[in-house]
Amino acid sequence: MKLKPCLTALALACAAGASFQAANAQEMKAEVIHWWTSGGESAAVKVFAEQFAKAGGTWVDTAIAGGVNARTAAINRVVGGTPPTAMQFNTGKQFDELVENDLLRDVDQIATEQKWKSFMPQAIIDATTRNGKMYAVPVNIHGQNWLWLSKAALEKAGASEPANWDEALVALEKLKVAGLIPLAFSGQKTWERGLFNAVLVGKGGTALWAAIHGKRDPAAARSPEFRAVAETYGKLRGYIDPGAPGRNWNDATNLVIQGKAGMQIMGDWAKGEFAAAGQTAGKEFGCAILSNEGGYVMGGDVFAFPKLKDPAQQKAQLVLAKVMLEPETQIRFAQKKGSIPVRLDLDVSSLDACAQKAVKLLADKKHQVAAQEMLSPPALTGAMEDVISQYWNTPAMTADAFMAKVADVLKQPF
Repeated sequence: MKLKPCLTALALACAAGASFQAANAQEMKAEVIHWWTSGGESAAVKVFAEQFAKAGGTWVDTAIAGGVNARTAAINRVVGGTPPTAMQFNTGKQFDELVENDLLRDVDQIATEQKWKSFMPQAIIDATTRNGKMYAVPVNIHGQNWLWLSKAALEKAGASEPANWDEALVALEKLKVAGLIPLAFSGQKTWERGLFNAVLVGKGGTALWAAIHGKRDPAAARSPEFRAVAETYGKLRGYIDPGAPGRNWNDATNLVIQGKAGMQIMGDWAKGEFAAAGQTAGKEFGCAILSNEGGYVMGGDVFAFPKLKDPAQQKAQLVLAKVMLEPETQIRFAQKKGSIPVRLDLDVSSLDACAQKAVKLLADKKHQVAAQEMLSPPALTGAMEDVISQYWNTPAMTADAFMAKVADVLKQPF
């Protein structure tokens, strides 16, 4: 006869004379797979581990560098029958196949009990809901289209802080003339797409963003507005340094921190690197959303829970879900990570100046722009990324040729 795990554990504990607390600590062990490995990211994930420990648990950290690598490892573990307790995804469609194959546990009950939907943006709720149930715990909101700048570098170049892409091109040229790296860049496909998306929403506007990533309208890719986006993006090739190809994003951020580069386009996770270096927003570095409309590309991170048979592990999953969204956890995590809380009902006065800008923007729903990952399936995002990378790395490719390739991708039945 097979005993239930909880009864077996209880019998052993009693026989050994173990305390209730020790048994509870054993129950609350949680292995978490994530990709937060940079200095700022590591400091942030430590907040989750500490808060989980306060709740009586033990956080088993499985950090795997690179989002694609971490997600692949986690999915392989689930499919292979050795799932972790929790695993990280970007807010969006990356876990759809796991839901379709009944491999993820929904969190709808605790979401209802804790009233998550009352304090989260609708786009975040929609991005984690499948078939009417929430299947992941959103833990933050990341702005993906931030400009980070070195105050010292801009002063040396005699450049002003830009508010839009036309002004940014002027500042980049001045930085180039001053002998600085104008645009610190991570020449990897993910960040080539990230830079393009920042130009798309900032130069093209939120309606064009929705037409491309939401409606997938091939005609939008042939429009004059999209041509302006393509041409602006192409001009940025002339402002990066020879060391950009293959560079990690946080190494690019470090160039701005050191004042060797003037600017970087990167999500607000970069702010955690400035914080880790002891720099303060508004003092050593600045931040801006390059847009005439204030379009804030809203992404983030979620944790999903594989279906597990062990009641102790199931309990650990629920405690993790609750702890990650507690007000204290949300604020402390945001301070380290650079993001803002996914909860819009909190006092964020303790957060930095850039976070204050983000919260102010998101207070107006017209500024809330759902990230590409929320709108597009991974296959379409990958196909767009390939085309963008080809254009970026082929200076001889015309804007017309790029526009045609994007239109072709949008015609495909993903």
